[in-house]
Amino acid sequence: MDRWLAKARIGLSRNRLQGLLELGLVCVNGKVAGKSLKLKEGDRITVEVPARRPSKLVAEQIPLAIVYEDDHLLVLDKPAGLVVHPGAGVHTGTLVHALLHHAPSIATVGGEGRPGIVHRLDKETSGLMVVAKTETAYLALVEALRTRAVKRIYKAIIWGDPGPDQGLFDLPIGRDTKVRTRMAVVRSGGKTARTRWKVLERFGLLTLVEARLETGRTHQIRVHFASVRHSVAGDPLYGGRVRNSLSLRPSQRSLADALLNLLLRQALHAAELELAHPVTGAKLHFESPLPSDFARALELLREASAPKN
Repeated sequence: MDRWLAKARIGLSRNRLQGLLELGLVCVNGKVAGKSLKLKEGDRITVEVPARRPSKLVAEQIPLAIVYEDDHLLVLDKPAGLVVHPGAGVHTGTLVHALLHHAPSIATVGGEGRPGIVHRLDKETSGLMVVAKTETAYLALVEALRTRAVKRIYKAIIWGDPGPDQGLFDLPIGRDTKVRTRMAVVRSGGKTARTRWKVLERFGLLTLVEARLETGRTHQIRVHFASVRHSVAGDPLYGGRVRNSLSLRPSQRSLADALLNLLLRQALHAAELELAHPVTGAKLHFESPLPSDFARALELLREASAPKN
């Protein structure tokens, strides 16, 4: 039953369909169906879809940096410090509240509590995000992300030098068993997580890298680099604000301190986004310039690594 529903094109997300199954709103031949029910030719399947409950979220007038918008979707450049949707301890002032003010009809699109959101960026990560404005666009974008048809490219400054010019992290990620607010690379029970990366500039103490997501796990880029002791600079959760000062020369210590004074968050920016329009199929490509704190940090590193006369 659950496999048939997942493949049926009835205009509902997989999560919504699973929820309807659990609520007993899917019937086969007039009887409530469980997800493991085996179907046979001639079965009559009915799905009751109740009206969505009115959203309890209140629209808020918060500025949005919109780089593209039409009737079906919008692409925005999220600043560091903005939470994407309400969650633990955060009930107002999120991107979702701003979206409800900008486009009220988005309230009935996608998941409850996070209307229009098909993927997210961490609070202190800046850069490009796509948001669905219609249910049709939402379902198509979710599927495009699942099948890796959306290209997402990030830039990050990491501690140390990773060595090779490029590489691939293929390391499963799950909840950290010791610190529940963190994720970690795990040996069992985690979800597949793949991140391709390449070096853009080397500065000795730190390195500028490009990272391409092939999956979209929570904190994926931050966790992958932290797992090989190359934490994203400035990252307070995964060791990016900690350095082994005893191993650094005085000049390196001074540079590290200056860098962290510039970066009050992780140096991670969603720089490029490419996708097919969920309705027209047209190719859409967007690029976001580095925010000022990230750009100043790079200037500092370039100056420090420039040859001295």
